[in-house]
Amino acid sequence: MEAQTEKTVDLFVIGGGINGCGIARDAVGRGLSVELAEMKDLAWATSSASTKLFHGGLRYLEYFEVRLVREALIERETLLRAMPHISWPMRFVLPMHKDMRFDSETPTSRVLSFVMPWMKGRRPSWLIRMGLFMYDNLGGRKILPGTRTVDLTTDAAGKPLKSKFTKAFEYSDCWVEDSRLVVLNARDAEARGATIRTRTKVISAERSEGLWQIEMEDVDSGERRVTRARALVNAGGPWVADIIRGVMKQNSSAGVRLVRGSHIVTKRLFDHDRCYFFQGEDGRIIFAIPYQDDFTLIGTTDKEHTDADTAPSCTDEEAQYLCDFASNYFDKPIGLQDIVWRYSGVRPLYDDGASSAQAATRDYVLNLDDTGAPVLNVFGGKITTYRKLAEAALAKIVPFFPEATAPWTAGVAMPGGDFEVQEVPSKIAELLRSYPFLTERWATRLIRAYGTEATEVLGAAKTEADLGLDFGATLTESEVRWLMEKEYARTAEDVIWRRSKLGLRLSEQEIAALDAYMQDTRQKASA
Repeated sequence: MEAQTEKTVDLFVIGGGINGCGIARDAVGRGLSVELAEMKDLAWATSSASTKLFHGGLRYLEYFEVRLVREALIERETLLRAMPHISWPMRFVLPMHKDMRFDSETPTSRVLSFVMPWMKGRRPSWLIRMGLFMYDNLGGRKILPGTRTVDLTTDAAGKPLKSKFTKAFEYSDCWVEDSRLVVLNARDAEARGATIRTRTKVISAERSEGLWQIEMEDVDSGERRVTRARALVNAGGPWVADIIRGVMKQNSSAGVRLVRGSHIVTKRLFDHDRCYFFQGEDGRIIFAIPYQDDFTLIGTTDKEHTDADTAPSCTDEEAQYLCDFASNYFDKPIGLQDIVWRYSGVRPLYDDGASSAQAATRDYVLNLDDTGAPVLNVFGGKITTYRKLAEAALAKIVPFFPEATAPWTAGVAMPGGDFEVQEVPSKIAELLRSYPFLTERWATRLIRAYGTEATEVLGAAKTEADLGLDFGATLTESEVRWLMEKEYARTAEDVIWRRSKLGLRLSEQEIAALDAYMQDTRQKASA
């Protein structure tokens, strides 16, 4: 099929994960014309498979990554204010015990082993408290409360734990609905004038007459088109190096280190709303986090992953490791039979030559090639610092566009997030008054997903029946149509695992019915 040539844009972005969508949003808001192509659904890979946290990365202090931690800590509250519907404060309980050990690879452990060899690799409580003091003060906290000491013999946080854990520190970080964050960035970019193409694979990108000529193919229809761009951003995540060598046909010494992080989800393991930060005797750490009301999320692992095209999966070995790790803390042991869902994602870390997966840098690296039409290759990054990464990317790009305006994204609300952090309960109450047929749990889910746009999802409905077909678990035809028309959803998987996590509650028959409805709706729309 002959490719159709489109208009020329200022910036073309390859990749619809958090980095690509964040850069597209920032760029279009500065007055640049922007187009983005994602070969599958938005956030389908790494950006929907995180531990769902806006956090500073407490353990990165052991690697002396102070700048990265400080930037992430500052960003927590900046992002929280911009998206109080999909992000919220959480308290983390860090139990102490003498068996906790450092990862022997960390700079801190090497220093401590040299200065205090009698510690034999232990993480002393005074050192953790010092780290938490830094964590509380590096980022200029204004909303989140600071660290406190917890007596686990009397506090509810100690009830599900083994009796040997008597003391803990409790500190603050934030939750975020990761894949919804990506979609909201894309939606905001599109609302400001960007073109967002999902399920569109970039076939080739080459320099021609001072521009980039990008050929792409619609995965569903096979239609091809060509866009010309004055600058290119490669935010391909795990495929960033493949795009450099395969799509752009360029030689580059820069490499990506693929690290697989796996998680398991069990039925709810404890009755409070705080999270646990568990330290292992092998030097690693995991989180146990309240998840979707009725579940507990446990993760993550760090395993080398050799091929971006090999879909990551949480192996039985990794799942058993997480079960055993958590069982060292919880009084009631956890086994594979307790897992209701598991998922895995590949982190595309910059290859800095670290000796182990957990030691590889979590910082981002931006490589600019301006030997012709400029291209910026994006390596690494954390979901917490995606906005700062986008600003840093634009700092490298805007010299080629003198008409571009200044940074603008700090404090600007995401779609549906135009209210204060503390107003979530009142927003839920308002929705219940406006739509009395909703249950409190249903209203809470809608506010947490859509914020002030929940009323647009529900429209003029007076009864539950007015919302059309019921697909189960409070998912209705009205919401599905919204997701298809406004949020780029095309399949049931898009809806139940990325726009929401209702896959935890829907049966196979309900999911099949949803998929059939969406396929039929798309066919009718294209007829």
